[in-house]
Amino acid sequence: MKKVFLSAMIAASLLISCKKEDVKEKVFKGPVQIFQHGKAWTWYEVDDKDVPVRVAVAIDDAAMNSLDTTSPDDGGHHHENNVVLQFHPKASSTIFNHVGLGWNPHGHEPEPIYGKPHFDFHFYGISPEAVAAIPPYEIDSTKFKNWPAADYFPATYFNPGGGVPQMGCHWLDFTSPELNGQLFTQTFIYGSYDGKVTFYEPMITEAFIKANPNFERAIPQPAKFQKSGYYPTKMRIVKQNGVTNIILEGFVLKQQS
Repeated sequence: MKKVFLSAMIAASLLISCKKEDVKEKVFKGPVQIFQHGKAWTWYEVDDKDVPVRVAVAIDDAAMNSLDTTSPDDGGHHHENNVVLQFHPKASSTIFNHVGLGWNPHGHEPEPIYGKPHFDFHFYGISPEAVAAIPPYEIDSTKFKNWPAADYFPATYFNPGGGVPQMGCHWLDFTSPELNGQLFTQTFIYGSYDGKVTFYEPMITEAFIKANPNFERAIPQPAKFQKSGYYPTKMRIVKQNGVTNIILEGFVLKQQS
């Protein structure tokens, strides 16, 4: 009887062990960085076939509740409140390389439109080293002016001119509410440099994030894509368990064209 009981226990143990091994991890957390007086990080989610489901920036309440208000108030982009967030190595299968998280306590130019305290979430497709090497527009504008073909941007997007060092050109949606007489709350921007689409950027005010713990919008889509891969079609804000998540999701496989 004891032998039968022991055999059953061993079999059950092996079964449980096999089940644990069969459970596939689906959410991969990137390295945690200090941001303000709290923390920020990325995460990446896949389905059972390792297809991208979501990529996100996560900011804890300690950071959200301690945002700097003292950066220079001259209407420009600043880097004092920027942090580079890496993805987990598993996310190398996405079109994104890293995220540049930026907090602008006084907004930036043009001040009448984007002069409100807001976040820039640059989801870059190029490396941090490549981003850091982008010079001021006034010093060398050559690669800023090398625009990708129009079909690589949504039909409603335009380049207002100029460019930002360590970022690139910012392409705006002329149908966005803030460009049509309404107050800026949230918008979606595309970026480029030296002939390439280099980033996707949800740009969102602090007030909007705090007032909308559950928000979803579509990401405008271009007619063509420079490289094959999975591209997001939706952006969401989700706050839960003391963490604010800025999420890109609804990934669709696109072919280089």
